[in-house]
Amino acid sequence: MIRRYGILNDQVGREDAFLEGIPFPGAYVTDEAGVVTAKFFHDTYKKRDSPENLLDAAEGSIQLTGDEPSVRNKDPEIPVSISVRGGRGTIRQGIIRHLVARFELPAGIHIYGEPVPNNMVPTTVTASGSAGLVFEDPIFPPSEALILKSTNIELRIWSGEVDVVVPFYAVGSLASETRPLDHDTAIIDVVLRYQACDDSVCLPPQTETLSLRVNLDVIDVPALAIHTGHGQRESIFSGTPHMRRLIFRKLLKNPLGLPRLALKTFKLERAAKRRARKK
Repeated sequence: MIRRYGILNDQVGREDAFLEGIPFPGAYVTDEAGVVTAKFFHDTYKKRDSPENLLDAAEGSIQLTGDEPSVRNKDPEIPVSISVRGGRGTIRQGIIRHLVARFELPAGIHIYGEPVPNNMVPTTVTASGSAGLVFEDPIFPPSEALILKSTNIELRIWSGEVDVVVPFYAVGSLASETRPLDHDTAIIDVVLRYQACDDSVCLPPQTETLSLRVNLDVIDVPALAIHTGHGQRESIFSGTPHMRRLIFRKLLKNPLGLPRLALKTFKLERAAKRRARKK
């Protein structure tokens, strides 16, 4: 199945022992006919998408429930909310959540995407937060074309309900899989920059900063000796019998794989220490 989907990790081989045969980490979303409609792949297995991200991709829209951590602006003319979608609003190591900036534009009002003329302001969403949070580039929905008849300039606009998504996740320095949490919460700051217009008049450009505090959470780990005792949420069933069968199969297929992997790991660690000393 891994080969049929074309996701076999060709960067590991027999010298990597138990890692041979693993796929590149990711997920496909298909429709009822089995046609792939979305895909989520990352450069490390430590980054994984929230189930809610996959469900939103299948639905074709972001399904906010109202229970997410959120904050709203104070602009009565252009309501904007910031919400954390996924994981019941918690942050865990490596689990990608979606920061959703939702613009609720009144009828006849639109905001602009880039590029715009010098005297106009495009919509931007910039996120930052506690050390250990990594924010990716914002994802804007498809825009519509607007032609200014007086100048024949084409602009890209959004109207109605507009969701801008900023994927983000926590790295080990903030929420580690190998130790209990150092903090209970993290801070997220979002800077919004936009200008709302109708067909004839533009409102003044707006710059707003919204902040919210989000709970941190541990991750779920299998009941294996290498995972337990680190302050994470341990499963109630033992994965040891399954791990033993896996090791047995791998040793039958590649008896020298384990010592080769150990030697390779030792060399990599020694090289890393040498580089650290040179610094």
